[in-house]
Amino acid sequence: MQAQGGVPKASSRLILSTADTPVERELIERWAAEPGSDPSDVIELRSPLLAERLQSGDDPLLVPVGISWLPKERDGKREAGWRDLLALRDPRRPHRLAQGLIAGWDADRYRVVAGEPARLSELRHRFQERGGSDSAGLTAFVVRQATLALERAERAVIGDRYKVPRLVIEEIVTSARYRRRLSELAEELGMPVEQVDAQATEALQELVAVQSRLAVDMFGTAMRPLHARAWVVRTESAELDRLRELNRRSALIFLPSHRSYADTLVLAEALHGHDFPRNHVVAGNNLALWPLAPLARRAGVVFIRRSFRDDEIYKLAIQEYFGYLVAKRFNLEWFFEGGRSRTGKLRPPRFGLLTYVAAALQADPAIDVHLVPVSITYEHLQEVSSMAAEQRGVAKQREGLGWLARYVRDQRRSAGDAVVRFGPPVDMRARLPEHPPESPQDAAAQRLALNKLAFEVAVEINRATPMLPQSLLALALLGVRDRALNLQQVGRLLAPVLDYVESRSLPESGIAALRRPWQLAAMLNTLERDNVVTVYRDGDEPVYSITPGQHLVAAFYRNNSIHWFVNRAIVELAMIEVAEQDGDRPLATAWAEALRLRDLLKHEFFFPEKEVFRRELIDELELIDPSWEERSGSVADVRALLAASGFLFAHRVLRSFLEAELVVAERLVVQPVDRPIDEKAFLAECAGSGQQMLLQARVHSAEALSGELFGSALRLAEGRQLLVAAEGPAAEQELAARRKEFAVQLRHVTERIRLAAEIDAEWSRLELT
Repeated sequence: MQAQGGVPKASSRLILSTADTPVERELIERWAAEPGSDPSDVIELRSPLLAERLQSGDDPLLVPVGISWLPKERDGKREAGWRDLLALRDPRRPHRLAQGLIAGWDADRYRVVAGEPARLSELRHRFQERGGSDSAGLTAFVVRQATLALERAERAVIGDRYKVPRLVIEEIVTSARYRRRLSELAEELGMPVEQVDAQATEALQELVAVQSRLAVDMFGTAMRPLHARAWVVRTESAELDRLRELNRRSALIFLPSHRSYADTLVLAEALHGHDFPRNHVVAGNNLALWPLAPLARRAGVVFIRRSFRDDEIYKLAIQEYFGYLVAKRFNLEWFFEGGRSRTGKLRPPRFGLLTYVAAALQADPAIDVHLVPVSITYEHLQEVSSMAAEQRGVAKQREGLGWLARYVRDQRRSAGDAVVRFGPPVDMRARLPEHPPESPQDAAAQRLALNKLAFEVAVEINRATPMLPQSLLALALLGVRDRALNLQQVGRLLAPVLDYVESRSLPESGIAALRRPWQLAAMLNTLERDNVVTVYRDGDEPVYSITPGQHLVAAFYRNNSIHWFVNRAIVELAMIEVAEQDGDRPLATAWAEALRLRDLLKHEFFFPEKEVFRRELIDELELIDPSWEERSGSVADVRALLAASGFLFAHRVLRSFLEAELVVAERLVVQPVDRPIDEKAFLAECAGSGQQMLLQARVHSAEALSGELFGSALRLAEGRQLLVAAEGPAAEQELAARRKEFAVQLRHVTERIRLAAEIDAEWSRLELT
């Protein structure tokens, strides 16, 4: 039996054995005495004799050595499974009798593992550099370093997927920097250092995920029913290979889009299959459900309080823990949107947790961190219906064991592919100020840098998000509201969209199937199974339409890819604005309208800098008409030009967002101006008023009646100072006028969208009959 890891020749060698049983001791001693090995003494790592040996005055080469026990190979994998759990055994830590049997009859299930050796003098020097001086501290330091060295060596046997941190709290609380931070915080808070130390240690014990390899296997096995039957996880091996290479020198923080409770499990499967270490997944403590929470913590889930704004000691614990993890190149993961998207598109990012990583980076120049944008997109998602109901005002189901059982039941049905794509990693240090903020101006610069960083990640997630067939089907059918289409008509409706996607070389997955009638019919039937599409079969042929009352569900699928069509939709509305105004400066008019739309939609989509935005719009315009600069810009000319493009995007892409803003604007007009807006009551008013406006055909998009869209519209109004209470007659009059102006602007824009829908309907009637 050969050890994993070489040991250089030395005149004096001390084997630090981690053996716990007679079998392990025998195996290590046999290894140490193999022919050709240097003379060695063997001493137990936890033995009281170790302290004496370290003070003996010589300078031995210290070699940590242990035994790595492996599970039985099943289906080409060495993982613990349910049969191990039911038998109350850990195949990575077999009992003494089993060890003897394995060593005698199944020698392939164990390895003698040697960690990287080090001279005692070298370890003593490193200990002193960290502020240590006493012999007891030196012994504890040697034990920790030997344990960590053995952990690293063992990963050559078991793979990086089982890389787990050891002695985390001990490593953090014994560092000189941590002790200094404690003293500074105690002085700042006016508290005894001992009290701050005790509270910080308690917070660390609450936070730290004490991982084990058995828990990693068992958590994966326990969670597999939540996603394994539902989806086939598809990803790009080349993207993961590049990330693995980067991970050798830098910690990675995976920031996935959040559309499903299963996102973490789907991403974990993609990474586990490519031998990534398990991410430390940051989750709200509301998800710490018994009996899964203890297992989850030991598998790397970090449960964090939902609110700790004024708890400076808890913030210190988070910063030190995150700093420790990234310094040791353990990877992190969290959903930086703050929660699942109820609309299907990416929500505005929150960068709160990034502030703690930023502080760790600025405190230690040796730390290197890259943020990894991750797009997770599903062909079908069982939980969309419940999220749509929440948008209509139904109370969110409380997480608990009953909820979990129902979720597992719903995941038994096949739901197609889950596509995982990764954007280019973002170097965090390169985007931050070099030093931590020390003044209000520095703090403002830090917030701005983090905001830009989060925005950049969000943009890269969108760029990595491929278009799936269901997204394009929903996009097309949501724009045909007054009729059902047969299969041939659906195919003809989709053809210009597919041509557009191909002309721009946009990322996609499987959309070529939409050009094949039999596959198109299968996809429509699957949407029927999900109650998104209604199929009427009692006539001459089946005809398809969006199921009444399911527009929010259809919009969820559409919105997965909607960001790819926003610029095109803006160009169409700008062209209509030019034609309607019939002025002598068409380009200036079009650009002004595009900027107005950009400002209205800035809480919904991620726009680039204005000059980049302008170039992107010109590219879109040239796709519609390469000779656009020579056109007269008359109403008839623009209508003909847009109709000739074969498919209009404006009403399909932007109508729901702008009509939701119109509902909010109309309700603001009738609110008293002398008192602040009660947000909860106001949003309830918007839901009722929006339904009335839909019935009156003052709005036309059923998916506009969304609590999340109303909330975004309210943020837009807040940014325009339309929610504050006015003081005095003049201020009240001015606020009322600005609210009316906001409503007038949105009426104008939604009228332009109505014209776009009218042009599209005229083309549809001609082309699809």
